[in-house]
Amino acid sequence: MTFTRYAIYYAPPADAAWSNFGASWLGWDIETGTEVAHPACPGLDVAEITATPRKYGLHATVKPPMRLAEGQTAEALHVACEGLAAKQAPVTLDGLEIARLGRFLALRAKGDATALNALAAACVTKLDPFRAPLTDADLERRRANGLSPEQDAHLVNWGYPYVLDQFRFHITLTSKRPKAELPSIEAALGETLVPLLPTPFEIRDLALMGEAEDGRFHLIHRYALSG
Repeated sequence: MTFTRYAIYYAPPADAAWSNFGASWLGWDIETGTEVAHPACPGLDVAEITATPRKYGLHATVKPPMRLAEGQTAEALHVACEGLAAKQAPVTLDGLEIARLGRFLALRAKGDATALNALAAACVTKLDPFRAPLTDADLERRRANGLSPEQDAHLVNWGYPYVLDQFRFHITLTSKRPKAELPSIEAALGETLVPLLPTPFEIRDLALMGEAEDGRFHLIHRYALSG
């Protein structure tokens, strides 16, 4: 399969009940690269609610999607990811909880995120030589949403505004929704997803992801954090 962009994600374990539900909720399984039937949630149009995050699958972004720089290859990126993961330790947090991010719903990590933020920063900085520079159109599109000076500097230096000190680990569950809808969606997820969430929450590997020509993301390889 040909990929147009690559990214480093936290991808929940495929054998976990909460991960299987999350893939069904979004309608796309990054592990198998297949569409999954949405769960039945009376009164909710799950397909519409999850339309935007569906193509990315259930994940948390660590190194945002990037085109490969001239002269770089997917195989070289694989080797670099393997070497980086071998130097990073697994991360353990207290758990996960549903949170509102503006008009989105997402899973956020509970507990001290210092080690998690350091892991994300290492991925962003150490793998940046593989990232092709943003085009002027990329910069204009990102800046249209309004960025702080710090975020704009990250956009220029690292290709994405929400990295390093601006990074906030999250697993997106919905598209942007009207505020009036959020309580009912939260209630449905509170009944179905929350009881499945792990305590503690462990990050034991990172995933190299590829974006196919249709925009869907696929898991290419997992790298155990063994440092």
